[in-house]
Amino acid sequence: MAYELHYWPTIQGRGEFVRLALEDAGARYRDVARGSEVEGGGEAALMARMAKPARPPFAPPFLVDGDLVIGQTANILLHLGPLGLAPEDEADRLWINQIQLTIADLVFEAHETHHPISVAETYETQKPEARRRAEAFRRQRIPKFLAWFEAILKAQGDDAWLLGGQVSYADLSLFQVVEGLTYAFPNAMATIIAKAPAVAALADRVRVRPNIALYLASPRRTPFSEEGIFRHYPELDE
Repeated sequence: MAYELHYWPTIQGRGEFVRLALEDAGARYRDVARGSEVEGGGEAALMARMAKPARPPFAPPFLVDGDLVIGQTANILLHLGPLGLAPEDEADRLWINQIQLTIADLVFEAHETHHPISVAETYETQKPEARRRAEAFRRQRIPKFLAWFEAILKAQGDDAWLLGGQVSYADLSLFQVVEGLTYAFPNAMATIIAKAPAVAALADRVRVRPNIALYLASPRRTPFSEEGIFRHYPELDE
């Protein structure tokens, strides 16, 4: 049975972290909201499925695997770990999950740079606050997060993954973060990533993994835009 991924059809967002894992593993899945209504897809199908289970997800993304309905990106990836994207050892699995949760913290802070006051209001209504938040994020938070990932990778040795010799879903997610931050803050990232060469090298290795390279070149990879988590507003990258 194919997995069913439920996420908004026109943006990468948090669903992209799940897509990268499914694509890298070569897993069969159906991106429900991107399907036609005739095929039982579309946003209406997503909303109907979200309201259906006794244990409903709070918001997309969520994954349907048989009778299981699993919400929260890190939780979904933990479930997908046995596809060859996580170790069997419990301590190692918890460590990869810890890294993924830290990535989730970074993703949240990236989103807050353009919506620091309210997600219910437009970016245009909170520009002054966004400029202050983005400046602090560029100068303090991105370097701090990437330095942590850099230290983990350097401890593993040259050309290593976050867990040494085994790639994990956390590596794929770190790639997505580097891609997203580079799109949103190209000026800042040009300087910051130079100080995190192991992180940059990891992103390059993920980019050329066979299944990932095919996915990135396909129409299934939705471009970054100013509707997703990572948004490029020039005034926030000065």
